[in-house]
Amino acid sequence: MSRPSTHADGDIVRDFLSIADLLEEPQLAQLYAYLVRADEATVQDVMDELDLAQGTAYNYVNRLVDAGVVAVTHDEQPRRYAAQEIDLTVSTAVGDREYTITPALIDAVGRRQTNADIETYIDRHGVAGLATALTYAVARDRGEVTHRLMASDLDISPLAAEMILQALRPVVHEYYDIEDTGAGLEELDVGSGAADDA
Repeated sequence: MSRPSTHADGDIVRDFLSIADLLEEPQLAQLYAYLVRADEATVQDVMDELDLAQGTAYNYVNRLVDAGVVAVTHDEQPRRYAAQEIDLTVSTAVGDREYTITPALIDAVGRRQTNADIETYIDRHGVAGLATALTYAVARDRGEVTHRLMASDLDISPLAAEMILQALRPVVHEYYDIEDTGAGLEELDVGSGAADDA
């Protein structure tokens, strides 16, 4: 999260817990991701875009403002809000892995409510696993890896790799500069019994 390095340890812990809320609550993640894409918006915009009731929209926006990941950009009515940049690296206790929490990862987490493949992947591999899959999804769309290489590296089935790569493709194209070269468009033949591997 872009904040001055003079923050006290308590502030760092508070910042991390605020971001953890985004990763635990898909609707908060969706709201944050919407504000990243929109640059700024009103609560009415949030209600319309995310199909939220007025009370829920105000509650979520206020929670994100209190957490410091959303700021008021225009204080007169109607107030406008914008997402604050998040870029936080986290180390996991399991496997000594590191991953970075970015707006793209938060957006991917927010899509778990509407995308069963992302939901299943998070259930099986956690947010750290989704962060790794997002890294592979970027590399795949740049033509640097295939779903089979990802499957081999992560010890998952090729079908599971292809499914999460396809599910993350809209996120990749929203947040990363990907040339439309056709790279990464290889398709897995799911009609050949590959589903048994998942």
